[in-house]
Amino acid sequence: MSITEDVRQRLLAYQRNEITEHHIYRKLAETIKSPENRRVLEHIAEDELRHYEQWRAYTQQDVTPSRWSIWKYYLISRILGFTFGAKLMEAAEGSIQRGYERLREVIPEADAVMKEEQEHETALLQMLDEERLRYTGSIVLGLNDALVELTGALAGLTLALQNARLIALTGSITGIAAALSMAASEYLSTKSEGTTKSAGKASIYTGIAYLTTVLILILPYLVLSNYYVSLTCTLVSAVLIIAAFNYYIAVAKDEPFRGRFLEMTGLSLSVAAFSFLVGLLMRTLFGVDI
Repeated sequence: MSITEDVRQRLLAYQRNEITEHHIYRKLAETIKSPENRRVLEHIAEDELRHYEQWRAYTQQDVTPSRWSIWKYYLISRILGFTFGAKLMEAAEGSIQRGYERLREVIPEADAVMKEEQEHETALLQMLDEERLRYTGSIVLGLNDALVELTGALAGLTLALQNARLIALTGSITGIAAALSMAASEYLSTKSEGTTKSAGKASIYTGIAYLTTVLILILPYLVLSNYYVSLTCTLVSAVLIIAAFNYYIAVAKDEPFRGRFLEMTGLSLSVAAFSFLVGLLMRTLFGVDI
């Protein structure tokens, strides 16, 4: 079947995308210990190679994969999880799939390939089972509590104490104690629920999420001397943590980003603002001057 040069160039771009994703999925599959997850990724890799061969039948030309994309998505998947990496890569295919629609009248196979990209691979990705996503609830608990409690505590302490080092010391003690308390509570809660999740792992995920958030929020008070600037940096850090985590969940678990982000941000900043006023009131009432 003869095709125009414009269509041919477009097909070559699709070939490059398909063969690149074939290598990414195959490379990821080699690192996965779970037989079920490995099988899913290998299945998707085979589909991508088949799509590549379908386009090659028209272009009669081989293309090389994008080495940069292979390593980029491989490293993202290794650091942030293979489910996140795979779904992030599939989300980037939106423009590619829209391009398939324009080829329907020229190449009948484009319709079948597009449907498979949208339905079959999406269904396969839903089969992926990753431990860190099974404990999302525990991570959310640790993050949310740390953000709400510590931003509020630091805002109140900033007005009450007005000393960056003292605020950092007090906030650290409060944060570490709260992290241990939250981890213990999550352990008991998960154990009493009788779910398939490990109570020990749930408590560890909660504790690590809490402690990591505490470290990030207190850091400005350790490196900056101006406590008002430190508070501003802490609040900005809180918003960035909320944005990054909710983006991760939105991609990995196909959940809406905007609503969750606005809810968590509004809650954290509202508590911080209220605590800031409480700190000012307490300082005035008790006549504290440090």
